[in-house]
Amino acid sequence: MADRAWYFAANGQQQGPYGEAQFRDFVARGAITAQTLVWTEGMAGWQKASEIPGLMAGASNPPSVQQAGQPPVAAGDGGYGNALSADLPLWGLLGRSLLYVIGVFLIVPAPWVATAFYRWFVSRIYVPGRRSLSFTGQVGDIWWVFVLMGLASYVGVYNSKLQLIVNVLEAFLSWMVLRWVIGNLAWRGEKLPISFEGNIWIYIGWNILLGISFITIIGWAWVTTAWTRWICRNISGTRREIVFNASGLDVLWRTLVMAIGCAFVIPIPWVIRWYAQWYVSQFSLVPHDAV
Repeated sequence: MADRAWYFAANGQQQGPYGEAQFRDFVARGAITAQTLVWTEGMAGWQKASEIPGLMAGASNPPSVQQAGQPPVAAGDGGYGNALSADLPLWGLLGRSLLYVIGVFLIVPAPWVATAFYRWFVSRIYVPGRRSLSFTGQVGDIWWVFVLMGLASYVGVYNSKLQLIVNVLEAFLSWMVLRWVIGNLAWRGEKLPISFEGNIWIYIGWNILLGISFITIIGWAWVTTAWTRWICRNISGTRREIVFNASGLDVLWRTLVMAIGCAFVIPIPWVIRWYAQWYVSQFSLVPHDAV
């Protein structure tokens, strides 16, 4: 496999060319997994990395070379990169989600139930190379944000004329929560040096665009996908790039399935867990120079 330029699939697009040395470095660091689709000159089509003899075994690295041909266009690669995963107990997720909603509805307990929920949820997420995370946020950090969230939900219901103002306020509050959650992620008891640097006005703009997109019936799924990728690009301090792999179509049909399942009431715990675990699995960590 020496003296070849390599390509691999990421988010439905081809990445490369990469010299042999750099390509094998991606393999060694886990950016290319056994399920990642790869291609090099002489191959009839894209194949999983595990199907290439000697590739995943970590053969020696020969010198890198220039591009030696253009590969055919690849289909999406669901196994690209180091994907996050979540182990969410069925009834634990349902119970804590309900407690969160009730706590915000009652306003006063909102800071306590929200903090407990994020602490539990983060502990169930597994990150390649770090395993489980922890959450160090405290009730007193942004307690007023959760109180305002509860109050805003009442204002929006009882006074429709203030709905736009409420929407902007809720966008600001969710921006605060996002910064708080990301800024309090920890591993082995040590807070990670990461933060969310997304501009508040751009974040509010995405929120407004999402609301407008519902007019198109299905456009909200693509707006949600683009918004999530913007959020990932604005997380700083990570050694590896955070990417969101799902497409708008993926988000659309899975959200519809979840909504239909919830409409029948009984399947609610199962469809919520299915959707939450799938959503988490769409986030991957890859080397900064691989995206």
